[in-house]
Amino acid sequence: MSGHSKFSNIKHKKEKADSTKGKVFTKLGREIAVAVKSGGGDPVSNGTLRDVIAKAKQSNMPNDTIDRCVKKAAGDLSNVNYEAVTYEGYGPSGVAIIVEALTDNKNRAAANIRSAFTKNGGNMGAMGCVSFLFEKKGLIMIEKQKKLSEDDIMALALESGASDFNAEEDGYEIITEPDDFTAVREAFEKKNIPAVSAEVTMLPQTYAKLDDPEDVKKLNKILDALEDDDDVNNVYNNWDGV
Repeated sequence: MSGHSKFSNIKHKKEKADSTKGKVFTKLGREIAVAVKSGGGDPVSNGTLRDVIAKAKQSNMPNDTIDRCVKKAAGDLSNVNYEAVTYEGYGPSGVAIIVEALTDNKNRAAANIRSAFTKNGGNMGAMGCVSFLFEKKGLIMIEKQKKLSEDDIMALALESGASDFNAEEDGYEIITEPDDFTAVREAFEKKNIPAVSAEVTMLPQTYAKLDDPEDVKKLNKILDALEDDDDVNNVYNNWDGV
């Protein structure tokens, strides 16, 4: 099985998130609230909430903070007014960028996201301008295990419903269809095999290379500005770089 390695990118992103825990926890709190509003406050019956809670734990969000977020959302659903909005655009040399936001003010979110693009050498595009370059998939990253071989990890992944498996230098990439993501993630959880990262994401189908250091600098500024925005939850791009 083959695929484009994103393991180092995920680790880089996680390290950056660890340095800004407060902002990360705020964004995760919004995801929890939206999950509760859509499917209820019981993670046993709400698979989306289970996945968000697992994601929060991977980001080292304390259990009592997670519980408070769930109870707060369940107790006052009328105040959960975040709306999911997606924006698309281009970075230097046509690098494709997708931005997912959870916001209570679409005008503010759109203005800030547009500014992040235009101030740093990019531009927002129309809906659908780059999304065709990506595919929605579940992505689970597992570090190499002392007690389990690559074959063991691959067997567990495929038996639980994964569609692809890639062995990398640092660990393993497990790819699923979105509908199979929860079952595969929970199969590893039940075996006490921790995930570095586990989420439904947008995987690029083609990658763009940047040869000019100035373009790399501009792209990083765009990505940093987007990720630092309070309304932005996820940023995806098809840059072939870390």
